[in-house]
Amino acid sequence: MTQFNPTQGSATQPWDFDVLVVGGGAAGLYAALSMPESWRVGLITKDSLSLSASDWAQGGIAAALGADDAVALHVEDTLRAGAGLCDRTVVEYLATHAAPCIQRLVDLGVAFDRSDGELAMTLEAAHSRKRVLHAADATGRAIVSILAEAVLQRPNIQVYEATLALDLWIEQGRCRGVLVAEGAHLRWRSAQATVLATGGGGQVYAQTTNPAASTGDGVAMVWRAGGQLRDLEFFQFHPTALAQPGAPPFLISEAVRGEGAHLVDSNGDRFAQDYHPDGELAPRDVVSRAIFHHLQKTGDHQVWLDMRPIPPDRLQYRFPNILQVCRQWGCDPLTQPVPVAPAAHYWMGGITTDLQSQTSIPGLYAVGENASTGVHGANRLASNSLLECLVFGAELAHLPLQPGATPSPRRIDSISNPRAIPAGPDPAESLAMLHQRRLQLTQLMWEAAAISRHQGGLEQAIATLQNWRQDTALMPQEPDLKQLLPAGAAPLPVALPPTLLRAWGELRNLYDVAWLVL
Repeated sequence: MTQFNPTQGSATQPWDFDVLVVGGGAAGLYAALSMPESWRVGLITKDSLSLSASDWAQGGIAAALGADDAVALHVEDTLRAGAGLCDRTVVEYLATHAAPCIQRLVDLGVAFDRSDGELAMTLEAAHSRKRVLHAADATGRAIVSILAEAVLQRPNIQVYEATLALDLWIEQGRCRGVLVAEGAHLRWRSAQATVLATGGGGQVYAQTTNPAASTGDGVAMVWRAGGQLRDLEFFQFHPTALAQPGAPPFLISEAVRGEGAHLVDSNGDRFAQDYHPDGELAPRDVVSRAIFHHLQKTGDHQVWLDMRPIPPDRLQYRFPNILQVCRQWGCDPLTQPVPVAPAAHYWMGGITTDLQSQTSIPGLYAVGENASTGVHGANRLASNSLLECLVFGAELAHLPLQPGATPSPRRIDSISNPRAIPAGPDPAESLAMLHQRRLQLTQLMWEAAAISRHQGGLEQAIATLQNWRQDTALMPQEPDLKQLLPAGAAPLPVALPPTLLRAWGELRNLYDVAWLVL
């Protein structure tokens, strides 16, 4: 049996970085770029810099730049979409600081679409003006690719790809860094300030537009560390994810509806206005519930998005990626309606932060979807998410650091009397069991805690989840790993394949996310 023994003894080490950023999406990248070049910045991402929910964002980024628009209108639209639960002060801050962030993106080289030389803007659901900037229908990819290129050119930023954050390093009530899995090793990475930008937790649901990496890592780590969270029950379900058999729930941007597409049922009848006067352009939560209730009424499994009212040349120019994916799965939007249904899309809740992105734990900051700034309330206004990444990421240029400073000598003690950790009977079998439980968890959450929730279903889901959280049969090493995580040993060789360690770490986080949502 292969065994692992933690490094014995103790060590003294300086700060690895001035700032450690966890997450490689728009929030993490923009935050790192906003920091002074005199700071030593580490950026870790469990995949590559391109595999984030930001990269998947289609619709665009909202900013009140038009001659007929105003910051006050953007604020009111955001408050209305959030069902009165937004923090007005934070919303005003977001809308007021939008313009300089857009200009910074343009200066970096983001190629937003233009009309007659001016930035082109489109209408999206619950916006009262055309204020959404876009780069065809792959705005997130356009932004993230430029930001990633800029990060890789900065000599003060060190990037660690394929590196999984497991837990926060909390010492004397302050965050000192993060425990990470780098390949087959556990290692502590220290920093004067740690920034969590790990994205959302949509993978807790069976139907989601989020990439596989969106497992709520940042929120789960802060919860385990005793940090403050809020609005965890508020999950947004995007109304129009592709529902073609065999296809993943690919998001079809509401910008398509903003350009004139209609929602129809199996009889070809429009129905959205039966549920809200704004019809297809009502807020996302309203449209998702309308589809859900209409499907209950008709007994169907999907509705249809008819893009044919949009002129073909306009459709091909604005939405080339959507057309390509739909055709890949056997439906051509130019000639037929596309089957769609709601899917989990965005987590409004998360780590409680202030205007400076500070969390309740000293030394720890959060930006992007894993943060709960107070902007979104109960429902996010379309295309405010990328803007939030930029506005609050930029604030991290003003962290109260002393660049180049090293901490007072401190000891990182290894585990006393370490226990050998077995690799398990068969890593492949353990991996398959972890994947199966993850599927069971996502189906449980989809049935009990998705668009429609009731007390009985929630109570049953809580009981099931309690049993699963106590089940160590899926991963015989789990009790030993949990003993190691807070112990401070560095570095620690692990006799586990990296894929197995990641599968366990992500399921552990998804258990916590499900518990928090329930």
